[in-house]
Amino acid sequence: MSNAKTPTTHQAIIAIDQGTTSSRAILFNQHGEQLHSYQQEFTQHFPQSGWVEHDPQDILNTSLIATKTVMEYAQANSIEVLAVGITNQRETTLVWHKETGEPVYNAIVWQDRRTSAFCAENQEYAECITAKTGLLLDPYFSASKIAWILNNVEGARAQADYGELIFGTVDTFLIWHLTAGKVHATDTTNASRTNLFNIHTLDWDSELLEWYDIPAKMLPEVKESADDYGMTSTTALPLNVPIAGVAGDQQAALFGQCCFTPGGFKATYGTGCFALLNTGTEPQKSNHQMLTTVGYTLHGETYYALEGSIFTAGANIQWLRDGIKVIKSASATKALAESLEYDHGVVLVPGFAGLGAPHWEADARAAIYGMSRGTTEAHFARAALEAVCYQTYDLLTAMSADSVSAEAVWVDGGMVGNDWLCQFLADMLQVAVLRPKTMESTALGVMYLAGLQVGWYKDTQSLQQYKVVDKKFTPQLDDTTRSMLLTRWQKAVAATLAFI
Repeated sequence: MSNAKTPTTHQAIIAIDQGTTSSRAILFNQHGEQLHSYQQEFTQHFPQSGWVEHDPQDILNTSLIATKTVMEYAQANSIEVLAVGITNQRETTLVWHKETGEPVYNAIVWQDRRTSAFCAENQEYAECITAKTGLLLDPYFSASKIAWILNNVEGARAQADYGELIFGTVDTFLIWHLTAGKVHATDTTNASRTNLFNIHTLDWDSELLEWYDIPAKMLPEVKESADDYGMTSTTALPLNVPIAGVAGDQQAALFGQCCFTPGGFKATYGTGCFALLNTGTEPQKSNHQMLTTVGYTLHGETYYALEGSIFTAGANIQWLRDGIKVIKSASATKALAESLEYDHGVVLVPGFAGLGAPHWEADARAAIYGMSRGTTEAHFARAALEAVCYQTYDLLTAMSADSVSAEAVWVDGGMVGNDWLCQFLADMLQVAVLRPKTMESTALGVMYLAGLQVGWYKDTQSLQQYKVVDKKFTPQLDDTTRSMLLTRWQKAVAATLAFI
């Protein structure tokens, strides 16, 4: 999949965006405009119920093909590529041979739940893990996945003890291969998602490594988000350029949305929703089951964030379209939602994959309340959209109680092309919802980081001038109606949790 437009500059930076279902490369000019992009999907593997894997070669090959395609476009149009940035699906875990680069096992994807029993059996350590890492003891994160590989792949434990195997999240795996094995490194944002990184000392934690039984020699060097990650090897890519910016996808989106000060809040609405709130230069402990994570590290200073996740957002709409087939297309939901009044009475609690923050209830299941003989596809569509906004309200309320209030909400992702959704979101959150002109916030963020490293940009303040708002949505709903809707939502959630 490729698209292009006439270049407006003779210099550019390539952002590699390695995602869960596809790998993309985007060529950006200094104004953050896309000059060219290429995307390639790859196969998902589900060897057992709850297991999700990727072939590491698929991750590498699709990333290389996308990047080479974009680099060739740059060369053909006399555009100088100044640097490469990498953003990636987080927590996905790879272990490979230090000398050959050969993986010992498939990549275990962030969605994989094979270590659920291990995590459940060891919850007495959860408080210590949260205190050090800001995370929960959960299969979602990398550490239990590494331990599973070492304990279940024949010979892996012995090879790791001998120093023959190394670990990395997807960014590290790509950096290692792009530099022909010269650089084994990650950044603070990706390190902070492993359950092995102490977010207070900003280093791998020896106590956690011992507890998970993971040799320290397996781990990559931890660098800043804008830093020197080596040069691309001419054998891997046609241009010998610096890899200069690295960040996990959600933190890259936070940076791409220019949320550089405490109170900066972004929400990305894809299959699920990830919301991050910049809390400043000190990690904030959550009392509401939010995750505390590194937002980014720049010029020796680390900014932290609180993170909340909604497991299904766009997936709610996919279920309406593909599962129960009450709508023909996602775009139809806007008109259907607009056809109803606020008191339509139907509530969807989308626990299709459990409920995320602030509940973290894996055993919850979806439920619909308030149906009658008059319920139609419009009620389903509106309830599905409303649920996303209610859940975002729950996240933002919890984060505000833990730390600082959001000054506005920057949104991105496929769902926010729907004006009705954005307006309802503003009405529920009672803050302005800002939709940027450039929606590729994840790739844009890592491009900005690479640009700062190579001197294309002076500082974060200089990036603000490139921020263009496509549309601003301000709260309009009266307090009585809003309160009624939120009360109804909270009752529905309580009933759903009680049903478990």
